[in-house]
Amino acid sequence: MPPFNLTGLTPTTFILAGIPGMEKSHIWISIPFCSMYLAALLGNGVVLFVIKTERSLHQPMYLFLSMLAIADLMLSTTTVPKMLALFWFGDREISFGACLTQMFFLHFSFSAESVILLAMAFDRFVAICYPLWYAAVLTPSAVVKTGLVALLRSFCIIFPCIFLLKRLPFCGHNIIPHTYCEHMGIARLACADISINILYGLAVPFAAIVVDVVLIAVSYVLILLTLFRLPSRAARYKAFNTCGSHICVISLFYVPAFFTVLTHRFGQEVPHRVHILLANLYVLFPPLLNPVVYSVRTQQIKKKIVKVFICPKSHLLQE
Repeated sequence: MPPFNLTGLTPTTFILAGIPGMEKSHIWISIPFCSMYLAALLGNGVVLFVIKTERSLHQPMYLFLSMLAIADLMLSTTTVPKMLALFWFGDREISFGACLTQMFFLHFSFSAESVILLAMAFDRFVAICYPLWYAAVLTPSAVVKTGLVALLRSFCIIFPCIFLLKRLPFCGHNIIPHTYCEHMGIARLACADISINILYGLAVPFAAIVVDVVLIAVSYVLILLTLFRLPSRAARYKAFNTCGSHICVISLFYVPAFFTVLTHRFGQEVPHRVHILLANLYVLFPPLLNPVVYSVRTQQIKKKIVKVFICPKSHLLQE
């Protein structure tokens, strides 16, 4: 099969190069990557199972957590299986359609996770600053609508990238120096002006994420102001502890993301293989660590996991 359609200058396949300069180490690199991916599947699967089976966890905070787990699973599953196939079997080819699909779901899950984190910050804001309004504001209907907003906003932001890429001609360059497809990695292979791709691919999603970060920061500033006005230290500690898990998850999600963006923009002296490794770790670390953070720091989740998996007999007796 020829690599390109000569009439439309559209590639039928791309070649994923993996991690440039570290081809001989692909097998060894795959071991921790595969281990982290399996642990992420297990951790997020346990969180989803516990929230689904325990009625006491059918509250907005935990429903948002289940949405976060689904977004994490999408983020890692979109990229890691193909990455492992490349490392283990040398399966470097990916069709143009599959590459666009992978690119879409990669950026889509990232954007959706950002909206979910914003919703979780709003949940904590209402719970701490306006506790009497909590049940009236965060109704089951409001939670469902929030999930739909996360899907709709992410779709509207990322879907145009597909058309921006499909309009480009590709004149012979089909090797992507990466382990997965992402918007600018594909656009840079085109033999045409990609200024629109650069403008849209950086400005629109980045602006949306920045808005989320600003709103999250405002929420926590207001939460801190409320905490300082609480009468007792014990009350302040208890209220802040409910936010601790979310703050850790926010840090795990946004800090590596902004670090990766900054190293791509300003870290020209950083070897390309380091950029690729950071990008691969980014799609693995949040899905791996988020369920650990919530299982360790959230007493309700911890107790229910123990109840369901460690003490199943006592769990059945209690019911």
